[in-house]
Amino acid sequence: MTRYEALPIDPTALEELRASDDAGRPCAPYTATEGGEPLRCCLRGAEPQERIALVSYAPLRRWAARTWARPGAYDEQGPVFIHAEECEGPAPDRAGYPFSRAGALRTVRRYSAEGHIVGGRLLELPADEERGYDEALAEAFADPRVALAHVRAVEYGCFHFEVRRHDADG
Repeated sequence: MTRYEALPIDPTALEELRASDDAGRPCAPYTATEGGEPLRCCLRGAEPQERIALVSYAPLRRWAARTWARPGAYDEQGPVFIHAEECEGPAPDRAGYPFSRAGALRTVRRYSAEGHIVGGRLLELPADEERGYDEALAEAFADPRVALAHVRAVEYGCFHFEVRRHDADG
């Protein structure tokens, strides 16, 4: 079965978000107390005492700016956690998909090269979390119209990560 790569927020976007988020608000860093916040810069949970920030992020808007897509009303922004300062990104030996736990509800939202939604799927992560993601993403990319997919939490709608068709890198 094909393995898909969960992409973190790219370093240029992170630099911008650490100054001002996609809603125009200044970044407001704080110290994580208990940890566990899902960091989209390095695709892991925050550790206690790390400096982090909750910012508004518009992943489709940023992708569209690089690819000349025109998402129109499909452009949306939402909350994500990031490190307040530059980090090393995902660990090179990181395995599997980030923020996975059996029973968690996710949406796999599919977008065309124009930035329009062309479908989606509700995914309850099975005990074999990787297999669940692999199957949902294989289903998404079996549709030739799909250029990228966003994985979001159902509970809060938070963006978790993006997966792109190899020729849709922008």
